[in-house]
Amino acid sequence: MPVLSRPKGYAVRACAAGLAALGLTLATACGQPPGEETSGEGGEPAGIADDPQFVWAVTGADRAIHEEVARLWNENNPDKQVEVFFLAPTADEQRQAMFQDLQNQAGEFDVLGLDVIWTGEFAEFGYVESLEDLRGEVEGVSLEGSLDSAQWQQELYALPYSSNGAFLYYRTDLVEEPPSTWDELYETGMAAAEEEGISAYVGQGDQYEGFVVNYLELFWSADGQLFDDAQEQSTFLEGDAATTALDFMTEAYDSGFYADGFDSMVEDDARALFQAGEAVYMRNWPYAVPLLAGEGDEESAVADEFAVAPMPTFGGEGTTSALGGLNNAVSTLSENKELAREFVAWAATDPGAQDILAQHSLPPTMLSAYENAEDPNFEMLGEILSQAHARPPVPGYNSLSLAIQDNLHPAFRGQGEAGPALEAVDQAADDALEQE
Repeated sequence: MPVLSRPKGYAVRACAAGLAALGLTLATACGQPPGEETSGEGGEPAGIADDPQFVWAVTGADRAIHEEVARLWNENNPDKQVEVFFLAPTADEQRQAMFQDLQNQAGEFDVLGLDVIWTGEFAEFGYVESLEDLRGEVEGVSLEGSLDSAQWQQELYALPYSSNGAFLYYRTDLVEEPPSTWDELYETGMAAAEEEGISAYVGQGDQYEGFVVNYLELFWSADGQLFDDAQEQSTFLEGDAATTALDFMTEAYDSGFYADGFDSMVEDDARALFQAGEAVYMRNWPYAVPLLAGEGDEESAVADEFAVAPMPTFGGEGTTSALGGLNNAVSTLSENKELAREFVAWAATDPGAQDILAQHSLPPTMLSAYENAEDPNFEMLGEILSQAHARPPVPGYNSLSLAIQDNLHPAFRGQGEAGPALEAVDQAADDALEQE
């Protein structure tokens, strides 16, 4: 599987997007950076079906990939043609377009390609059909984290389609082996940085969704859980995970472990600094692998001196990453619900459809896609995704994300008190369980 072996233009596969900005600062499918565009401007049909029977609304980013998936369906189902309607590449515009269609009762879209964080919101508004009866189709077939992101209060409202997860990038000429704990990462990073006169660590520290993801990965790696299993109340402040994560970031900032400018750094800022040989470690998405290897338009000072590993944890066991990606849901306004349901199940479980994603640098959600992988990095990505955490698809995730940004970003920089900041996030988590 060559999913990590070639770049896609200046594909800053970022998630901060990858996460683009939802509303003000929220991200898209954890796979693309703010403002990234591919072919096409969005808001237009693909025109690949002679006699379309139903419409799939999906992000215009990765347009060619979705077109290829749709063509495969149409080839196999000549009497059940799908037309792809490409929404804008940015998450705020995608969400707005689908909301307008649903609120205006237009019903132009049958299948909705949803960012993994939108499930609860669309379900609470009654915009998507329950797909609970299709659980047997994907349980044990799809990545567990992707399945988690497709449900709200333990009921399926979407089926997994694409995914994404984080790598720890490290300098093989400066580090003998990748660290398994955050403390080890800190110590080895600081030692190598001091000796080489470079930065120890780069990642996503700007006040946007990327910061939320970076904080939550620390939180989860300290065994934190945002909500109880029933998603009925916040458990953010239970135990010491919230404090442990914030304390680590504060110490990393104060001590200079984080590179200068970390607090305003997004995906490609981190990638550029690491690629220039100016950092020991980097947290980033898989998009950076071919660019660092020198396969892009820019030269790489680390082309033969870097490798990737799973992100560490505080205890040294396992790994954790925020999960990105897209799920497919069926609109409650669809007049072709059975066809739409058949399509979303097929997109989640058909090896050919999922292989198209893998061949074009978009991580699939089928577990079997990662078996017997020829690319060791792709195989590792499968292991990472099998342990990844879905950002909670609660109805008010947008507000929760903003609360984390507004409170914890100043706190880790010493511009706010930790206690009140964490309590504000806990309250926002409780509020996020209610429809906005």
